[in-house]
Amino acid sequence: MSEITDFDSLRRAMAENGEQPEGPARNARAEQLLLEAEKLKIPLAVIEALGHQLKVYNYSSEKAKMFVPFARLLRMWDERPEDFDAYETHALHWVFKWMSAGMLDQPHVPLAAVEKWLGEMEHRYRLAGHSERAVRSAEFSVAAHVGDVARAERAFAAWLAADRDTMADCHACELHGQGWWQAERGRDTEALELWVPVLEGEYTCAHEPHSVLASSLLPLLRLGRPDEARAHHLRGLRLVRSMESMRSAYADHVEFCALTGNEARGLELLAERPAYFTDGGQPRSKLDFLSVVALLMGRLGELGLGGERVPGAAGREWTADELAGHARAEALALAARFDERNGTGYVSERARARMAQRPLVERLPLGVRASRPTSAAPAPTLAAAAPAETAGEAAQTDLPALLAEARRLSDSLRPHAVEAWARVAAAAAANKDVELAARDLAEIADHEAIGLGSRGADAFERAAGLYEEAGDPGEALAARARAAYVRALDGEVDEALAAVAEPYDRVLALYAEGGTEVPQAAGVLMARARILMRRVHEAEGLVPASVGAPAESAVRELLALVDGRAGADVRLAARVAEGHAMLAELATRSGEAETGAQLFARAAAEFAEAGVPWFAVEYEARLAALAHELGDMAEAERALRAALEHGGPFLEAIGRAQLHLQLAEVVGGRGEVEEAAEQALESAHWADEAGAGPTYGAWARHQLGGYLVRLGRWAEAAEVLESALTDLSAETHGDGAVVQTQWWLGDCLSELGEHRDAAERRLQAAEIARQWPEQHDHATLAHLAAESLGHAGLHAEADRAYARAGELWRDLGNVRGLIRSLRARAWLALRTEQDPDVARALMTSAVEECADAFDAAGDDEEARHRLIAELGDTHRQFGDLLARSAAEDADDEAIRTTLDEALSQMSEAVAVFVTLGESALIARTGAELAAGWLECDLGRPAQAAARARAVLRSCADAAEGFEDFEGDGQADGGTLRARRAEAEQLLQAAEEPRDR
Repeated sequence: MSEITDFDSLRRAMAENGEQPEGPARNARAEQLLLEAEKLKIPLAVIEALGHQLKVYNYSSEKAKMFVPFARLLRMWDERPEDFDAYETHALHWVFKWMSAGMLDQPHVPLAAVEKWLGEMEHRYRLAGHSERAVRSAEFSVAAHVGDVARAERAFAAWLAADRDTMADCHACELHGQGWWQAERGRDTEALELWVPVLEGEYTCAHEPHSVLASSLLPLLRLGRPDEARAHHLRGLRLVRSMESMRSAYADHVEFCALTGNEARGLELLAERPAYFTDGGQPRSKLDFLSVVALLMGRLGELGLGGERVPGAAGREWTADELAGHARAEALALAARFDERNGTGYVSERARARMAQRPLVERLPLGVRASRPTSAAPAPTLAAAAPAETAGEAAQTDLPALLAEARRLSDSLRPHAVEAWARVAAAAAANKDVELAARDLAEIADHEAIGLGSRGADAFERAAGLYEEAGDPGEALAARARAAYVRALDGEVDEALAAVAEPYDRVLALYAEGGTEVPQAAGVLMARARILMRRVHEAEGLVPASVGAPAESAVRELLALVDGRAGADVRLAARVAEGHAMLAELATRSGEAETGAQLFARAAAEFAEAGVPWFAVEYEARLAALAHELGDMAEAERALRAALEHGGPFLEAIGRAQLHLQLAEVVGGRGEVEEAAEQALESAHWADEAGAGPTYGAWARHQLGGYLVRLGRWAEAAEVLESALTDLSAETHGDGAVVQTQWWLGDCLSELGEHRDAAERRLQAAEIARQWPEQHDHATLAHLAAESLGHAGLHAEADRAYARAGELWRDLGNVRGLIRSLRARAWLALRTEQDPDVARALMTSAVEECADAFDAAGDDEEARHRLIAELGDTHRQFGDLLARSAAEDADDEAIRTTLDEALSQMSEAVAVFVTLGESALIARTGAELAAGWLECDLGRPAQAAARARAVLRSCADAAEGFEDFEGDGQADGGTLRARRAEAEQLLQAAEEPRDR
């Protein structure tokens, strides 16, 4: 911490403190600096220190402290206005607005005092000659806060009608306030239209677009634009997360989570900011925060999670129900204080309405993972939901009705038949007066066995006995065959084949005698075919004939029995479809991928035609994989979309996640990046629902982040990629995925101006890539890290990173990378005011490397062309560097000598670019103009004019190929116009008389 010895050191210290994060530490430093300023005995120093204190208080949770330094400043102004310079005079009047808002935020300040202050503000602005725009804006804030809608509308209109002047809030803040009022009055479309210039970056400030992004969340949801709302949440939260003063905006994001099915995400946000529960410096933002805490906790209670532990105010543990009661009571107590001060009930009404809101969408996937409360089961997925046709079954107690419904579901292969038969069993057990027939008991046991999976052999055997008792020997044999099959599922294939042999022989004989029908015989043949297919599944590589032939024979025997006889029997139609799926598997495992694809497509179509499309999903997924392998991406996409459609509400969450991600990869591969991002987003959501967030979900987020990067949605991508990195690991996902995610994240952070963090990510990725046999990625990442370090002002570290990248480029034989690292180091050396000779030497090395590589390129025309372009760029940059290195305090001759050297390099650049023809038109004319300006600086107007005319001729010749200078490619119309305009400026400068 620098010592304060004079006014300049005080100003430097205040500037340094202003760059620190918002919070008590920065505020305490501002208080200390005021004490230091007082020691200097300079009135302006005290004024500036008070102004600095006011600013840091305003942008913190200690806004209530603003009033004391402002009162002192105002007294100093009234006593000795001459002590204030122009900037501090402006700042004093500017802060009047902060005071009016600050008073409104404090319920202990009487409303009469607020109104009196408004009058004082209006009086002083009028004396200073300022517009009343800021005054009317402040009046509007007061009226809106107390619920005086009529006055608020009048003040709003007067605010917009008054002239903008230097006291008006910045455009961004004004548009935020105007849009907020439109949304408050139910005019969401108008609000969003007002916010467009802020959202698109036309107007920004310290708190914008942060606040607008937060305020836009619910209007977007109400207008049915959830994708935009998601994007604004991810982008906006990133902006406000580290800003202590933005509690209200942060609350908007928590509210958004509570109303979009993202309660777990809301809990994580609360955990990040525990101080927000207790910070009392701005009661109004505390009211906002506590209101949405109560809303979120209420949602958890409705989901049956009221007893779960949740983050809350420090000092004790909280359950959701406890925190809901506490937050609601605190919020209403605060609201009551405001209402008592205001003489209305408006603030309490708004708080209650906010806490009582209902979700605006059932679920809105965000792409980032949020851990559920510890004992919370995953949210019910569609896979677990019963179809509408079974609604109300649980309430039925009529056993015959339950029995009829269960048989209907099982005969038509509907989902939840197992559950329906379980309800029959439960109802029968509860009604001792009713005795079920043997057939009914057999079907109960049969479906119990199905529900047990590989553990169902005994239940199948019990079912077989009951079918025998019911006089259905064919179905009894089918049940025994099913018992044999479930043994195969446990790996006992030989035992299963032995067990199915007797039912197989007996059912064929029975069928031949007319003692049973096709469905029962088909049941046995299907079980046998499935057992033989287990051997196919267990085989490694291509299936040997000794394994494949028996399985194929069994399948074809089944199809010979059933095909053409299914009629309206859904079960038989499904047998046919499954038989074709088995043949598809056999073909695929035998190396006949195209035949396999055709058969999988046939099987899926047959399942759909039979009215049981959910059985087609597995085979459509297999078909998609085969089509992808065969390069038929259109068929792969069709199959994946069909699988998602056919799975409908019965598709398990993890299966849905896998299908969405496969579809993302397919559509992303053909350039449909927007849809690819949507599909990856769905995949991440369903992976989380399946409890696979740390594994499959992390991979989906990795892919989603990549698509968002391709779309240039940097803030959203950064949030998603950071979330992915929480779970990505080299062991589970591969170190390539970790490196790529870090790489993408570094790109995002660089675009967002977070250069220090970008460097850290790129260095972390480079450290992993350092271990790889191929070092190109390592070199690239080291180079990118160096760029970020340089942008972050860490010049020594940047130079070391560039030097390391240069060594790697040299080892790889990548001359262009080496040259660019040398040029970057040269510019760093100049920027850090090292010996100019260091920068000159590095640029000279870059030129030499170009020349050496060109000689070594031999007859490789493409390589030679690239190196010529690189040499031209290097000469051009060398010229720029020399021109900028000319010290202003050097003597005229030294400056002239340096500029002559710079001109020589520029001329070399022009000559090099000439050899590349029209492909280097833009580069050549740029170097020619730079040389022309140097000619002007050296007092050579004729040469400068000649260069300007040469550029104008080149632009005119090139323009003939562009209609109205609007072309595509390297020499585009816009750049040509810029070149021509600069050449005309240069020509005018060259032709003006030097002395008047």
